Amino acid sequence: MDFRSIQARFTAQATRTPDAPAVSLDGVKTSYRELDERSDRLARRLVALGAGPERPVVVLLERSPELVVATLAVLKAGSFYVPLHHAYPARRRQQVVDRFERPLLVVDEVSSRGGVPDRCRVVPVEDSGAGVDEVGELGAEGEPGRAAYVMFTSGSTGEPKGVTVTHEGVVGLASDPLWDPEVCRRTLMVSPYAFSMSTFELWVPLLNGGEIVLYPGADLDLAALGEVIARERVTVAHITAGLFRVLAEESPRLVAPLREVMTGGDVVSPTAVARVLEACPDLVVRVMYGATETSLFVTHAPIAAPYRPESGVPIGKPLRDKRVHLLDDRLRPVGDGEVGEIFVGGGLARGYLGQPDLTAERFVVVGGDRLYRTGDLARYRPDGRLDLLGRADDQIKVRGFRVEPGEVEALVAAHPAVRHVAVVVRAVADDKRLVAYVVPSAEVSAEELREHVAGRAPDYLVPAAFVLLAELPLSPNGKIDRHALPEPVGRNGSGVPGTETEEYLCAVFAETLGLRAVGVDDDFFDLSGQSMQAIRMIARIERKTGVSVTIATFYDNPTPAMLAEQIDQERAAPVA
Repeated sequence: MDFRSIQARFTAQATRTPDAPAVSLDGVKTSYRELDERSDRLARRLVALGAGPERPVVVLLERSPELVVATLAVLKAGSFYVPLHHAYPARRRQQVVDRFERPLLVVDEVSSRGGVPDRCRVVPVEDSGAGVDEVGELGAEGEPGRAAYVMFTSGSTGEPKGVTVTHEGVVGLASDPLWDPEVCRRTLMVSPYAFSMSTFELWVPLLNGGEIVLYPGADLDLAALGEVIARERVTVAHITAGLFRVLAEESPRLVAPLREVMTGGDVVSPTAVARVLEACPDLVVRVMYGATETSLFVTHAPIAAPYRPESGVPIGKPLRDKRVHLLDDRLRPVGDGEVGEIFVGGGLARGYLGQPDLTAERFVVVGGDRLYRTGDLARYRPDGRLDLLGRADDQIKVRGFRVEPGEVEALVAAHPAVRHVAVVVRAVADDKRLVAYVVPSAEVSAEELREHVAGRAPDYLVPAAFVLLAELPLSPNGKIDRHALPEPVGRNGSGVPGTETEEYLCAVFAETLGLRAVGVDDDFFDLSGQSMQAIRMIARIERKTGVSVTIATFYDNPTPAMLAEQIDQERAAPVA
C-alpha cells in the first residue's frame, strides 16, 4: 500500500480530476482545481506564520467550503490540525488550546463572534494568503508517521484527552477497498467537525475523486436532512445510531435516495434496521465500528433486505488493514464463541498527546504487535462476524459521543457546594441520559449545578438531571451502590393547556422527555431536553399538525404554549 501523506494523495487526485466537483454547499460547487489552489494559498500564509512539521494549527470554522480549504491547507503547510467545535463553551475551547504553545488559530467571521481562545495567533480564513506567494515550495510528501490531526475526547480525569492520528492511519482508511467509488460519489458531511466521523466525511471522498456535500447550518433536523439528501443527490451518509433510530421511527423513507446509509457510534437497534430496510428495500445499511484511536473504522457489517430483526446487530468483519483480537484479562486469545475484549492492530493513532502513562495503558504490545485496547467486549458468531456485547469498564456512549463518567463527576465536583457525586446513565424513551446524584455541602439547586457544568463542557457531557441526596448509597464493601440510586422523579406540569394544539404538545413533550406531565409554560431546556429528543419531537409534531417546524423555531419557542402559538399562526396564514 502507498502510505504517502494525505496532501500528496489529494494533489494526485486533483491532477487527475481537476474539473470534478470536490465540495458542494447549497448547490454551489468547488472543483478539485479550485480547492487545490485555494488551499495552496492559505498553506503558504500558514508557513509564513510559522506552521510546519509537528506544529499544531487549531481550526475553528463553520461547516463550509472554507473548512475544507483550511483543513487541507494545514496539512500542505506540514502541520497537523486541531479541530474545535463552535458549540463548545469558551472554557472547553481554552482547555484544548492550552495544550499547545501559542498555536495558530484559523477562524471565520461567524465562529469568531463569540470570542476566540486566548494565547492564539489568529488567522482569518477569509484572508486566503494573497501576497505571500514568495514563500518556498510546499512539501506534498510527508512521513507516514507524522501527525495529521489531534482530536479531543472525553477523559476520566475531568480534562479532555487528545488523540494524535497519523497520515498513515488516514490514508489507510481512505484506501480501503470497501469504498465503492459510485457509492461514495457524493458523501454527506453532517457530523460535528471536531469528532472522528469527519475523518471519513472529509478524506474518503477527497482522496478517491468523490464530492463532499456539506449539510448547511449547525442545527440538524430530519426534514432538512431529507431535503439535502434528495436535492443534492447524496449517495452515502453516516448517521449515528441514536439519530438512525429516530429516523427509522419517524421518517424511514428519508434515506431512500441513498445508495448506502452507514450507522454506528453506539449499539444499533435491530428494529430500526428492519424499519429502514422495509421502507427502502434497495438500500444497504452498513453498521460500522471503530474509535478515534484506531483512525476511525475497524469493522463493518453490510445488511440488505430482506432482513429479520435479531437480538442484536453484528458489527461485522475487519477492514483490510485492521487486525482484531479477542483477549482475556491476561491478554490471551479467548476460545471460539467466548467473550473477550476487543484489541485492534493496524493504522493506530500515535497515542494521547502529552500523556505517556495513559498511552502505555491503552496501546499495548502483545506478541510483538502494537494493539489498542478498546474496552469493548465481543464474541465471534459462527459465520465470523463480531457481536458487540458491552464494556469492560465504565465508559459509555451518549448520543454517539464517548463519555467517561469520571470526567462528568469531576466537572460536577468542581462546584464548591458539592461534597460527593456519582454519575450514571439512564435509559428514557430509548434515549440514554446522564444523571448526576449529588450530596451537597451547602445549599445549591439543580439548575445552578446544570449551569455550572454547561459553562465548562460540551452539551453531551451535561447531565440531563441532577438529583440531590442526603448521602450516596453504599454497598457492603463501602463502594457506591449505583444500582441503589433512585430514579429521577418526574414533575407535574406548570400551566394548563387551553387549546387542542397546546394539549397535544404537552403530551408530546412529556412522552419524549419521560415525564409524568408537562405544562404549557414548561421550557424544553429547563426539563433537560437534548437535541436528539428535539429532532424526534419535531418529526412527530410535523406529522400530526402538517406544519413544518425548523429546529431554530423550536429552540426559539421551547415551551408548548410558545410553540403552539407559532403552529396555530402558520395554520391560520392565508395560502399564497
